[in-house]
Amino acid sequence: MEYFKTCRGIPVYISDTKQGDKTVVLLHGYLETNEVWADFKELLKPHVRVIAIDLPGNGLSGTNPNENSMEFIADVVADVLNHSKIDKATIVGHSMGGYVALAFAEKYPEPTEKLCLFHSTPNPDTEEKKQNRNREIALINEGKLELILQINIANMFADENLQRMEDVIVMITENAMISEPEGIVACLRGMKNRKNMNVFLSGFDKPLLWIFGKNDKYIPETVAAGLIEKFPHAKTLILNKSGHAGFLEEPEISSQTLIDFIKNG
Repeated sequence: MEYFKTCRGIPVYISDTKQGDKTVVLLHGYLETNEVWADFKELLKPHVRVIAIDLPGNGLSGTNPNENSMEFIADVVADVLNHSKIDKATIVGHSMGGYVALAFAEKYPEPTEKLCLFHSTPNPDTEEKKQNRNREIALINEGKLELILQINIANMFADENLQRMEDVIVMITENAMISEPEGIVACLRGMKNRKNMNVFLSGFDKPLLWIFGKNDKYIPETVAAGLIEKFPHAKTLILNKSGHAGFLEEPEISSQTLIDFIKNG
């Protein structure tokens, strides 16, 4: 079932399978929409209720005009869960969606049953990354969004997967073009200004799952290894044949690991 709901003053596009004793909420990454989860949702559907939304500033959802902070997007997710009468859910965030998932878990601990960070980290932007965000904002304001899509979306995938992911890259790119440029800029500002969540995650006492890609161009192996060492209580899946999009590159092992995590912790 797909529908719109006004949350925090903006229209939000929601996909909800409506079936299942347990609920998982899928939060997509930068330059994506909830459609990026389409095939992955089919693998989860027989086991859990699946909710996915176009995050503010993306796809068919509205946006804050200036900044989609991670906390504001978390508020939107909370409204979606309240509307759907869901008391508890496993929150899964891919990349930017992971930043939102962390903000949600901090601000709304009660409905956060478990947390899965899919190619994401609790680290804030480095100064270099902030400058890259500023450059992307400038390019978008100059009408050069397609250039950003061409570079960033291909970089989501391990080099060995680029050829077989060609259709997926086209799909993500076409869906990204639906988003209003001001919404993407607002998300860039939100990511650039997000806070360091390492202290919060150190005190997080609920089940936590990391999923990393061995060939991730955005999260190097050294960074992933550091996080695994820092948070030894977390479960970890390393996808040896994936870059930054394991749910697309290695969907079977990713989905089975997530289903087991949701059911068994």
